[in-house]
Amino acid sequence: MREPNIEIIPAIDIRGGRCVRLVQGDYSRETVYSDNPLEMALKWQSMGASRLHIVDLDGAASGEMVNFNVISQIAAATQVPVQIGGGIRDIERVKKLLSAGIDRVILGTAAVENPAFVQEACGKYPESVIVSLDAREGKMAVKGWQEETDLPVLSFARQMMARGVRRFVFTDISRDGMLTEPNFTALFELIQAIRAPVIASGGIASISHLQILKLIGAEAAILGKSIYSGAIDLRQALKTIDKS
Repeated sequence: MREPNIEIIPAIDIRGGRCVRLVQGDYSRETVYSDNPLEMALKWQSMGASRLHIVDLDGAASGEMVNFNVISQIAAATQVPVQIGGGIRDIERVKKLLSAGIDRVILGTAAVENPAFVQEACGKYPESVIVSLDAREGKMAVKGWQEETDLPVLSFARQMMARGVRRFVFTDISRDGMLTEPNFTALFELIQAIRAPVIASGGIASISHLQILKLIGAEAAILGKSIYSGAIDLRQALKTIDKS
């Protein structure tokens, strides 16, 4: 029997209403790829993407949903499911996003600071909640990756599963935007330890990286700088992975 395919998810990071990429989450190292995130969403959809990953970078840093209008426009205009993270700190914001047509919400800082909120969200919307495991040297980082914590990623993931979380995004911050390679070891250890769906993010720079992620059991892979810089051709990646 063939292994289940890994889902390839293009990322659209929004800051100041524009589509940008940061390096290692550093807000001072920004490249603007488009003034129109909606146009970018439609482009990735037209190339075959089955899902989109949006990050409200302003929201992640400030704790407010700064780019909600743009995000709701993308959800309305596209025909594929959209997942969103950044600035989602309470159940009212979760309701607002899901009502606007967002398929999944990603909780990061709020999950660390308010586990009871995560439990409430999972109780009401069990299939729509993802927790983001943003790792710097194995420890959780929060507030748009600007602040460190002493929380080990693996033990935090287990705490979140006890609260009802069914799916995670894992990012090694040191790899993000670097086009080196994912932290395969950390991902493999996480997947083996928690036996829950894990979406890989950070450092993916080639189709062979996607094939390795598929082999180690990642449910999906988020592509950012690799598809914006041309290191990976999205159409080709989708075609290759579909055949493997």
